[in-house]
Amino acid sequence: MEFPSMITSPENSSLDLSSFDHTPCYCEENVYRLCKKLIKLGLADEAGKDLFVVFISNKDKQIPLWHQKASKRGDGLVLWDYHVICVQRNGKDNTHHVWDLDSSLPFPTPLAQYAVEAIQPSFQLYSGYQRLFRVVHAPVFLRCFASDRRHMKDPTGKWVSPTPSHEPIVAEDGTAHNLDEYICILSSSEFKDNSAAIQRGKLGVVITEEKFEGFFSLI
Repeated sequence: MEFPSMITSPENSSLDLSSFDHTPCYCEENVYRLCKKLIKLGLADEAGKDLFVVFISNKDKQIPLWHQKASKRGDGLVLWDYHVICVQRNGKDNTHHVWDLDSSLPFPTPLAQYAVEAIQPSFQLYSGYQRLFRVVHAPVFLRCFASDRRHMKDPTGKWVSPTPSHEPIVAEDGTAHNLDEYICILSSSEFKDNSAAIQRGKLGVVITEEKFEGFFSLI
């Protein structure tokens, strides 16, 4: 399966971060709308085939990321229960980029830089903090993902964080909520043909931290 290169190089685009929708604590919806915006602006393939939505979590829902705006630390460290980013694959020269609306790194950031500075694979992590990555092809994600935001309500039904101004996302088949399926990442799954796996399933593939950076050059 061939994925097209980017229509416009991110480094050469004059993007204003504030022009993208961003609601704190709703990273999955932020990325959903970011993918649509990149397509609309002509910064991605018209079908989003060069975009991949990446859910980062683990079975304990404790994953550290650095250079996050929500942090109160100098190094930007945050221990998220899960986080969602977008990776744009450039099939022409394999210089892939990460779009992370919650990061203080450049927007977008070269994947290699994001891996070193935000993920910091060389940092020795407690076993309960080991990160897994669910990679979903954006065209599939945009059709199948749904969230009615129930995960952001406390036991009494009150919102724990202000909701986005736009309507909740409903899947093309009418599904109202399946976010839990995406963020439930218990273990990595091995596929001989990652391209075919991404095409087949709405939940994409789960890969380990060691394979994350190189994954987009292989598919």
